[in-house]
Amino acid sequence: MSLIQLKNISLMFGSPPLLNDIDLVVQPKERVCLVGRNGSGKSTLLKVIAGEINADDGQRIIDNDTIIARLEQDPPQTNNVSIFDYVAEGLAELGETIKAYFHQTQTVAEDPSEANLVRLQNLQEQLEAQNAWQFEQKIEQTLSQLQLLPDTRLAELSGGWRRKAALARTLVRSPDILLLDEPTNHLDIAMIEWLESSLSTYNGAIIFISHDRSFIRRMATRIIDLDRGTLTSYPGNYATYLEKKQQDLEIEATQNAEFDKKLAQEEVWIRQGIKARRTRNEGRVRALKKLREQRRQRQEVQGNAVVSQSASTRSGKTVFEATHLSYSIEQKCLVRDLNLTLLRGDKIALIGPNGCGKTTLIKLLLGQLEPDSGNCKQGANLEVAYFDQHRQGLDLEKSVIDAVGDGKRDLTVNGQPRHVISYLQDYLFTPERVNAPVKSLSGGEKNRLMLAKLMLKPSNVLVLDEPTNDLDVETLEMLESLLLNYEGTVLLVSHDREFVDNVADSALFFAGNGKIQEFVGGFTDIEQWYKGRGESVFDVFERKQLRSAKSETKSQESSPKPAPVTKKPKKLSYKAQRELESLPQEIESLEEKLAELQEQVNQPEFFKRTNDETSTALAQLAEIEDTLAAKYARWDELESTLEDQQ
Repeated sequence: MSLIQLKNISLMFGSPPLLNDIDLVVQPKERVCLVGRNGSGKSTLLKVIAGEINADDGQRIIDNDTIIARLEQDPPQTNNVSIFDYVAEGLAELGETIKAYFHQTQTVAEDPSEANLVRLQNLQEQLEAQNAWQFEQKIEQTLSQLQLLPDTRLAELSGGWRRKAALARTLVRSPDILLLDEPTNHLDIAMIEWLESSLSTYNGAIIFISHDRSFIRRMATRIIDLDRGTLTSYPGNYATYLEKKQQDLEIEATQNAEFDKKLAQEEVWIRQGIKARRTRNEGRVRALKKLREQRRQRQEVQGNAVVSQSASTRSGKTVFEATHLSYSIEQKCLVRDLNLTLLRGDKIALIGPNGCGKTTLIKLLLGQLEPDSGNCKQGANLEVAYFDQHRQGLDLEKSVIDAVGDGKRDLTVNGQPRHVISYLQDYLFTPERVNAPVKSLSGGEKNRLMLAKLMLKPSNVLVLDEPTNDLDVETLEMLESLLLNYEGTVLLVSHDREFVDNVADSALFFAGNGKIQEFVGGFTDIEQWYKGRGESVFDVFERKQLRSAKSETKSQESSPKPAPVTKKPKKLSYKAQRELESLPQEIESLEEKLAELQEQVNQPEFFKRTNDETSTALAQLAEIEDTLAAKYARWDELESTLEDQQ
């Protein structure tokens, strides 16, 4: 039985309609990716599904007890509330009880009076009566996995960390339908991998918007494409969608060409003058009027952005040379004894978790920071263009045309005069849109505008700090093409794995504690290197970071506890040791079964089978995913115990 149905949904914000008579049915355990160009209405459609926006026409069919949670595209606005409270508020009234219990444990720790203990006991009874202990544990577990400290105020967090908090708030509800709007934005690669792992074992249906192609390939069991107000379903994986979408566009182009040919012939006929009037058929005249109206209403396929870089003089052969470079902030070492030489034409990606020092290293190379020790030499004739992930180069109060033209209407692009409106059309800004204020643009539009502004500046060194956030796939591919043909040097910070693989010829991997390793190739090459050693890319660094976050989180919990008792480290029993030895083989076997089932589910014909067949297969898939997750958790538990006893 479907979880939600949309029938003949239409919605207009001006003309043309954003949603035009669309239909959608979502089955349990589906992972549906919603794709489309920037501004096509994807986020609006998620709001319609969530019931936050009412459609102008059509039906939204859903059971009253179905729980829907939506992760918004932008991080929550800064406010003075703790992370624990913010996440708990996602559980409505239940969350208020959990919040009260959490704060009462802190109160009792400071003042274990009888009145406070009675209050704590009453709250415990309320939690038990509402069967809320599982949600309290779910909050703590989710915060720990996302490395969020419960007492930290939301106002103290950066945009990326606030987005993690919003993700935690969405996940703790365990909704039947999980709506995710660009869930990988602002997350580092380690957190994206964690998110993929968590969502792959999620029991509810997931509908997500993403332009991260690696994320889509790994997650989606079906693609739905929103194009010019029309929604089309493509069962199967992302590769199947790309192939069938291209076929559909070619068929559409052929049909439009035939239509235009017929229209042109009729226009010639109607203009034949006196001779035509003598033989004119009124039915043919009415048919011509209908053809004209159909042509007027046709929405053409939106073109691709034309991203081009203004030419510059060549830099010296050596662009940057770092020798024994070290830098620390507040006793945290970000760069330790780094020796690095970057040559003209190198395209190097900086890869690592948020906060590991990627932007700091760029500033050290550019001379914007002084190292604690060592030195960095810059080559000759450097002209640097810097794409800032926070878009600080954009004045939100200016119009689009003034943000690029700075009050001028004529620009010089690669030595040729261009009108600013013509130039902005290369970046998909229509003449009607150029006078809109920058603050009214979507995230993708702001990034396109930032690129338009950046590419006007002649450069031989491009520094791109998270340029891919919110860009649609077509613009991403154009940017990839630009960077591949760029004759200068590229420093790229991105968590988009496919973008990095397609652009970078080498990478700097931040392995923790200031250690930076240089690799040939992109993220996949780093991943393969670690796999060859029997590890994951983040086995060493991320596990230590996650466990330290867990211990820090637990140390901040203020629930009343008895006086600490010193215990000997727990040792593995013989049975547990044998279990640990057998787990890798069991996990490998389960992963093979899981891959076989996922391949079946990803087949285009899968959801055309009977409900019994699809339900049985999906139930088996969920059972294996749950078992696999439990095996991984047990493996981590046994390994942690083994490390502690050593």
